[in-house]
Amino acid sequence: MSDLASDLTARRFRGYLPVVIDVETGGFHARTDALLQIAAVIVQVDGAGRVSRGATHSYHVQPFEGSRLDPASLEVNRIDPWHPLRIALPEEEALKQLFRQVRTAIRAHACRRAILVGHNAAFDLGFLNAAVERCGIKRNPFHPFSCFDTATLGGVALGQTVLARAATVAGISWDSESAHSAAYDAERTADLFCLICNGMHESFLRAQERARQLGWKDGAPAPIDLVDED
Repeated sequence: MSDLASDLTARRFRGYLPVVIDVETGGFHARTDALLQIAAVIVQVDGAGRVSRGATHSYHVQPFEGSRLDPASLEVNRIDPWHPLRIALPEEEALKQLFRQVRTAIRAHACRRAILVGHNAAFDLGFLNAAVERCGIKRNPFHPFSCFDTATLGGVALGQTVLARAATVAGISWDSESAHSAAYDAERTADLFCLICNGMHESFLRAQERARQLGWKDGAPAPIDLVDED
């Protein structure tokens, strides 16, 4: 990645690196229900300031001890947690591997921290934070409460809040058979986020010009102090 592209990524989102997260779970309750899959898609900015989808990192996760598995949720996501061919990692190991990839991307893009992008992002952030707490991970590279929600963005930009519908009207391909896989949903969410961001590119440039007129610093990010290894 060029220095220009890294600088644009950092400035575009105030020093935060957008990382799309999607989780598949054993229910709706982050503290009691199992985390079964987690996927992360890195968002990047090119030298022209256009946002695009980068690398995907996806992990199957073993249900934590005593976790709840709601049959209705398993029917939707079609996950058999105990399938012999399902290569799943303990929750702590899955998070550490994912965070390692996120930290590498944060440094590569000259950002100071990651910010979660999700469709109905509070759900994904809630499961991520609950897993971090369970595993006793002290250095979470993600902002603990701020996020970008593509359900909100889709409603504003496209008049659609359901991911499949928002993607379809935006011209993004959608395969219902592949949906409810963490990697697939994260990639479609990333495509939607990038499309909406690029649609707002001229607005962003006008805001940047106004900020310069106001004498605001263009905001080189603060030193990277939140992305050390656990």
